[in-house]
Amino acid sequence: MAVTKYRTVSGDESDIHDEPHIEGSRVTVRQIHAAVEEGSLQPETVADRHNLDIGEVYEALAYYHRNPEEMRAVEERHTRAAAEAAQRSSVTPEK
Repeated sequence: MAVTKYRTVSGDESDIHDEPHIEGSRVTVRQIHAAVEEGSLQPETVADRHNLDIGEVYEALAYYHRNPEEMRAVEERHTRAAAEAAQRSSVTPEK
């Protein structure tokens, strides 16, 4: 019997983005969730676009829903970073 090894890496173990992603890629769990559940793309389409196995897409979605606190923290970090970037870009230079 074959053993399946999932490639979803937690945020604690991640060396990119400090958030969960698919090992060996730069595709984050948040990106997959946004594409499928917020963007209405089919999981097969997301898998094709990112050269992933369909099972990896479903595993990422399962990870998202199994770890709501971690994913909420990731979302808050991104929201805060976007607000800070907007603030910096809207600052009027001194004369």
